[in-house]
Amino acid sequence: MDRDFGSFVAEHRSHSPVPPFLSCRSREPRFTENTPLLSNSLQEMGLQCPPLYHPHLISAEESWDTSSVEWEGQSLLGSEVAGSSRSASEKGDLLEGGPARPRLSKLRYCVRWFRVTGLFVFVVVCSISFSLYPDQGKFWQLLAVSPLESYSANISSRADSKLLQVDLAGPLVAGGPSRPGREEHVVVEVTQANAPGSRRQPPQVTYNWTVLLNPQLSEHVVVSRTFEVPSRESVSLSIRAALRQTPVVPLLVAHQYLRASVEAQVTIAAIILAGVYVLIIFEIVHRTLAAMLGSLAALAALAVTGDRPSLTHVVEWIDFETLALLFGMMILVAISSETGFFDYCAVKAYQLSRGRVWPMIFMLCLFAAVLSAFLDNVTTSLLFTPVTIRLCEVLNLDPRQVLIAEVIFTNIGGAATAIGDPPNVIIVSNQELRKMGLDFAGFTAHMFVGICFVLLFSIPLLRLLYWNRKLYNKEPSEIVELKHEILVWRLTAQRISPASREETAVRGLLLGKVVALQRLLARRLHTFHRQISQEDKNWETNIQELQKKHRISDRILLAKCLMVLGFVILMFFLNSFVPGVHLDLGWIAILGALWLLILADIHDFEIILHRVEWATLLFFAALFVLMEALAHLHLIEYVGEQTALLIKMVPEDQRLAAAIVLVVWVSAVASSLIDNIPFTATMIPVLLNLSQDPEVSLPAPPLMYALALGACLGGNGTLIGASANVVCAGIAEQHGYGFSFLQFFRLGFPMMVVSCTVGMCYLLVVHVVMGWN
Repeated sequence: MDRDFGSFVAEHRSHSPVPPFLSCRSREPRFTENTPLLSNSLQEMGLQCPPLYHPHLISAEESWDTSSVEWEGQSLLGSEVAGSSRSASEKGDLLEGGPARPRLSKLRYCVRWFRVTGLFVFVVVCSISFSLYPDQGKFWQLLAVSPLESYSANISSRADSKLLQVDLAGPLVAGGPSRPGREEHVVVEVTQANAPGSRRQPPQVTYNWTVLLNPQLSEHVVVSRTFEVPSRESVSLSIRAALRQTPVVPLLVAHQYLRASVEAQVTIAAIILAGVYVLIIFEIVHRTLAAMLGSLAALAALAVTGDRPSLTHVVEWIDFETLALLFGMMILVAISSETGFFDYCAVKAYQLSRGRVWPMIFMLCLFAAVLSAFLDNVTTSLLFTPVTIRLCEVLNLDPRQVLIAEVIFTNIGGAATAIGDPPNVIIVSNQELRKMGLDFAGFTAHMFVGICFVLLFSIPLLRLLYWNRKLYNKEPSEIVELKHEILVWRLTAQRISPASREETAVRGLLLGKVVALQRLLARRLHTFHRQISQEDKNWETNIQELQKKHRISDRILLAKCLMVLGFVILMFFLNSFVPGVHLDLGWIAILGALWLLILADIHDFEIILHRVEWATLLFFAALFVLMEALAHLHLIEYVGEQTALLIKMVPEDQRLAAAIVLVVWVSAVASSLIDNIPFTATMIPVLLNLSQDPEVSLPAPPLMYALALGACLGGNGTLIGASANVVCAGIAEQHGYGFSFLQFFRLGFPMMVVSCTVGMCYLLVVHVVMGWN
């Protein structure tokens, strides 16, 4: 086997299918512009690479000729950390070639042991809590209500019940006003008599819940409301309808008792959300695993409170349209990258900027903002991130800083139109708001002007935040490329499962290559001492060299990719404006991926699948479950109700200004912590009820504009505040340029504060000073 394997290695040295940066040798290192860069130096990553042997005694070629048995022994060096989530300090251990660990290794081992033990105990407790309480299920009862006939029933109470949850399904309008006028509606009345002999409480407690009807609606809408149960007496439930044109309306009703009060559920939900952020901020585990742990904790909390969902309901919580959009666009981008199109675009951007870095960054950010106004933010990030990474590699820039700035402007630009961001789509699609005159054109015109002011302030702020940050890598490009090459070889070795002897030998061979490159790096660190100037003086010469190296490699495949990608983008536009297109964004992306897979004649399908960000897709699936579970724990509803109470406490002459300020900042902070889609869907009925309350008398459009600005711009506050942030971070991590939560927070949060302040001032001037309501 060793002889065959040696001949296999010798053959593939000259006919290697791997990229150029994976085929360089230590005697005559081959550094090209195709080699990805790694911006952080070894000192920043906590890495030390002292050679195992004297660097001049053993070369890289000799290390390649060592027997596979030696490599099998050396491959055990990386087995301890393979397959586990790593913090920044553990990434330093990943690149060590096998020297003795420092004295802190014992402390790190203890910390790691406590972390693993604590998380395992937490998972076991949540699993047991979830399994102890069975899925009760909802028993739906079919009713036929009319003005002449009402439904009434007596529900026996339980000793451990704190709340009664009533669910209605039928042709209902979710989030209707609490005081309807002449509209057809249904009134649900819940009455409970208190225990006899109680003097401090009234003899009975009555709750009224009004839900608007839409008999022309073909699909059933499910709405729910919880009511406090102060005593153990039986509860009387009655449902009556106020109809004008329809004689009878069919409804489905279900009810169940919950074991925890609203305050207790909100507290539990806040603790779970804070725990997820602690795991992500301090990089205790990967953000995907953190979201999965948070989802498990939230599901266990629902089971304990008596509202455990079934597996079918949990699957329904996942937004498969978003996942399909991500998966389809990832396939399109993966195939397009084979043509060299991203390298070509990077060189063109470098040529347009005439070698100047900041004009190029501003051009990329503004172009991303404009495109994001008409496309989905996720699609814009998927298209721009690979181009930006290649451009930064060509210019020896740190891709992390440029990507963070770009995705921030992507989120800002998405707020400019009614189709740029999901919260705007939810607001414009609401039927009640359309009746009030909040249409597509008016909403887009109003938001576009405000976002223009936001961009005017955001561009100088971006330059100010980067004033003392060096975007260039601190070391020569050869050193940076070599460091990144070591990381790529190590990650490639870890992805090989040692299931057989041959695979173990290949893995050891790759780890041996890492050791050889580390010795080469040690020599070059002592040799190269130069500084890179802040501006490229020879950009014209560099342009000619780059144009020779970075050409379109497959023009036929590029034509096919551009044709399919153009069709997909066109369908995205038509889906928003033409009602005859009965395809969602997810379907369009999936169909486009299928078309390109057929046209490109892909035989090795696994290579394309390896480029799909599966960790990002799993993160979104877990995040959807987590946010829906937190909504069932009344966290989002509680935030909306408290906001409405604060607005009611303000004097009437200052109420509109206070409402705009509160809605903007509550929406911004909430959207930076939780997903803005369920928050927007929950806040719309709260703000509608507030605007139609005669005691408050607030116009609805200013509140909706404040909600849209806060929900869209608030996504820049944290790494998981917007979907585009997570997508950009996932692609960057796949290329070896992943950035942490705190790295994004240092730039994103100040940009969020300033952009929300500018947007708030714009709304105050327009609606309070000018009275444009």
